[in-house]
Formats: sequence, C-alpha cells, structure tokens
Amino acid sequence: MSNGNSITATTKTEPEIVNTTLLKDFLSLIKIGIVNSNLITTFTGIWLAFQFTNRNFLKELDLLFLTLFGTALIIAGSAAMNNFIDRDIDPVMKSKRTRPTVTGRFTPSAVLITSFTLLVVGEILLFMASTSAGVWGLAGIISYVVLYSMWSKRRYVSNTIVGSISGAIPPLIGWAAVEPTLSLGALALFLIMFIWQPPHFYALAMKRTEEYRSAGIPMLPVVKGFERTKRSMLLWIIFLFPLPFLLMELGIGFIVLATALNIGWLILSIKGFRVKDDLKWATGMFVYSLNYMVILFVSMIIFSIFV
Repeated sequence: MSNGNSITATTKTEPEIVNTTLLKDFLSLIKIGIVNSNLITTFTGIWLAFQFTNRNFLKELDLLFLTLFGTALIIAGSAAMNNFIDRDIDPVMKSKRTRPTVTGRFTPSAVLITSFTLLVVGEILLFMASTSAGVWGLAGIISYVVLYSMWSKRRYVSNTIVGSISGAIPPLIGWAAVEPTLSLGALALFLIMFIWQPPHFYALAMKRTEEYRSAGIPMLPVVKGFERTKRSMLLWIIFLFPLPFLLMELGIGFIVLATALNIGWLILSIKGFRVKDDLKWATGMFVYSLNYMVILFVSMIIFSIFV
C-alpha cells in the first residue's frame, strides 16, 4: 500500500440467493446506472461541440447515434471487465454480493466474452464516428480497466483519483466525435468531471468503509479515517469553483447557477466537520453530488441554446 499499511481481505461469505432475471443480471453486470450517467456527460460533450462549431446536429444524427451507442458499449464492456476482475473480493462486500459474477449466474468465461464483445463493437462504432473519438474511447478503457481496476484499486489510497481519469473521458469522446482537435470547452468538461468524482466517491466510500476494509481495498476512509477524508472532499470541491468560468460562452446565467451549486456543496462539506452522524452526512453528500452532476450538465445544454 502507498501508506505502508497492510490491509487484507477477510474470508468470503456464501453468495446471497436472490430472485432475479437474466435481463436484471445483465444490467447489473454492465452497471447500467454508470452507463446512463456517463451518457449524460457524453451527450453534453457532443451537444456543446455542435453548438460551439455552429453545426446542426439534426443534419448529423448518424454521428450522434454512433457516438452515444459506441460510448455506452465501451462503458458497459469496461464495467463487465471490472466485475470479472473483482469477482474474488465482491463476495465479502455486502453491497456487491448480488452481482451475477458472485451468485454464479454468469460464468467467468461468459463475462469475458460479453466484455470483449461490447468493447470491440463499441470501439468500431466510435472509430466510425471519428478517429479521435475512437482513440479517446481506448484511453477510457485502458484508464478504467488497467490503471484503475488492475493496478491502483488494490494497491494505493490514491485509487479514486486514478479512477477519476476514466470517468472524465466520456465528454471528451462526445466532443471529439464532432471536433477531433478538442478545445478549451472540452478541457473544461474533462476537469469538471475529474474533480467532481473524488468527493462523490469518497462519500460513497465512507458509507461502505467496513466493506472496503473487509475486502482489503485501501480507500481513503479506510486508510486515513473520516476526518482526513472530509478535508480531501472539501479541497476537491474548492477546486471546482473556477471551472465554470472556462465555459464563458454559456453566459452569465450558467456561471451563476454553477457557482450556486458549488457554494451549496461547499456549505454541506463544511457542515461535515460538526456533524455527529458521519454516515448520514456522507449519504447527503453523495445525493447532492448526483444532483449536482445532472443539474450542471443539463444546464449546459439548456444555456447553450439561448446564448
């Protein structure tokens, strides 16, 4: 571990018996919630690139569909690969015991075949959209599967930051499909998503600290404790404040809304140093972060129409 501490996984528990369907298991395998949330940022990247280059997306719907479907497939394939890699530790984490890789509904070989199929088809679609989109898609796959899942997750307390790279790439894929050379707007979307993720996932990690401890995963709350995690979350939220100003093209209304969202998150973060129930506060931070991301990216689309 990066901090010298030794964290080892505890004995596996028996898989939970759950009533489910093949479709539900498949959606669990590909982490459909993560796929959907990333498609919001991907679409925002596509939309803003069209707006900022004065192109009409209605005349290029094929590009839109290729990019969205391609991105969805590589995210789904990467998530399935993550489940394959983590099938040895998921059984000791209560929140993950119903995954099909744990219950045995999907065999390891079936998961690998599914993952590779989704990744290959997704990349073909992205390269059909543009070479740049395909390359950024490959970067996203490598950063999530290799850099995060295979390398940093079980070794370093900075694993969340490493994992934030892949989560910030979808808007770049969307933008690159329209404008391969990217621009300042694309960089802004990447930075917003990259900086948003640590406080988002640290809140989740606080809620699941004992699960991560049992699995031997050196998440920040496990290794450094809650107070250190709260300070890190506060710092990352502060880093968000200047980023809306990189999107001045969206107008003062967007700047005001984004700043208000940042202030609200900052206030909630500061309150964390005085609360008695850390887990309840972490839940509130997690919920706020989800709403923050959706509101911010949807507002980008809306404000771009009126400027």
